[in-house]
Amino acid sequence: MTAALGAASVAVPAVGGPAPDFELVNQYGEPVRLSMFRGRNVVLVFFPFAFSGICTGELGAIRDNMALFEESNSAVLAVSVDSKFSLRAYAGQEGYAFELLADFWPHGAVAGLYGVFDPESGMARRGTFIIDPGGTIRYSVVNPRGEARDFDEYRKALASLGRA
Repeated sequence: MTAALGAASVAVPAVGGPAPDFELVNQYGEPVRLSMFRGRNVVLVFFPFAFSGICTGELGAIRDNMALFEESNSAVLAVSVDSKFSLRAYAGQEGYAFELLADFWPHGAVAGLYGVFDPESGMARRGTFIIDPGGTIRYSVVNPRGEARDFDEYRKALASLGRA
């Protein structure tokens, strides 16, 4: 699967390969860099838009099962093309205690690095990447448009990593 990033086409990074580093602002406008989480697992969740039905359900399942992520020493970073202002309102309304990152400008650049930006719709596809403490991708899935992620896949993938 490939996605356009400017004039270039970028494939989904391979399991076993390095996770592309990036820096985005969170819902509070604070810079967050992927490499800041070295030493922990990272569950990187790309989602299309704040306030949309499937996305709210998926992120709500993460919110309601934070113990799973905490027990596996995992940080959750959820990324969409929304602005930090939209993401702050969304996090407040839904009670998300994890980082929501704004891939707003350049529009979808980080989603493009991960091969999940859809230039035709201007949104990120539902891509999930689980990254180990050393920065290696250990699990990835990209769901078709309109198809929610299977939460049990998080459990399986995190269990296969063990505690960092």
